[in-house]
Amino acid sequence: MNSHLLNNQDSESVKSDEELVTLTLTKSDYFADLIDRYREPLTRYLRRRANISWEELEDLLQEIFIKAYLNLNDFDRHLKFSSWIYRIAHNQSVDQWRKTKSQPTELIDPAGNFWSLLADEFDLEQEANQREGAEKIRSLVAQLPSAYRDVLTLRFLEDKDYQEIADILEKPPGTVATLLNRAKPKLRQLWIKANKKNYE
Repeated sequence: MNSHLLNNQDSESVKSDEELVTLTLTKSDYFADLIDRYREPLTRYLRRRANISWEELEDLLQEIFIKAYLNLNDFDRHLKFSSWIYRIAHNQSVDQWRKTKSQPTELIDPAGNFWSLLADEFDLEQEANQREGAEKIRSLVAQLPSAYRDVLTLRFLEDKDYQEIADILEKPPGTVATLLNRAKPKLRQLWIKANKKNYE
């Protein structure tokens, strides 16, 4: 990071995303602050969406930030910047997997939070062993169509509200709600099938 950014670290840390976008349009150095702010969240999001190698992940992140920078003039101020860059990340990852004709589907959730959240939300019987429960739920979610996986990941792992998910996926909020509502019985059905003995 250059001296300008080091000398202004404290003041930069409190600037909003939108302020940094405006500053970047006049001085490109400021984009480094947006990269620093979103590298970790986007890394986590992409890893949660699919089990890809770190090399693939780094290449994908580079493409995402380059595309965001080159299109900064077109940033829609009606959106949150976070929703806008997550949209780019989502679309770039889809494009990448389309090119390779293979989309990894194993969700990554080292802390097992996805399992706990979905178990509570969808009224799934809790496993005594949380790690085993997390493994089961990841496996079952991977069997769902990508549209369901996308909304589940954004809602329960990224903690995005319906409007943010709608902005990221470029779908109406009503469609997002419908997808989540449809995912619920499908996931529960898969869960019951996988744990048949517990429901007999």
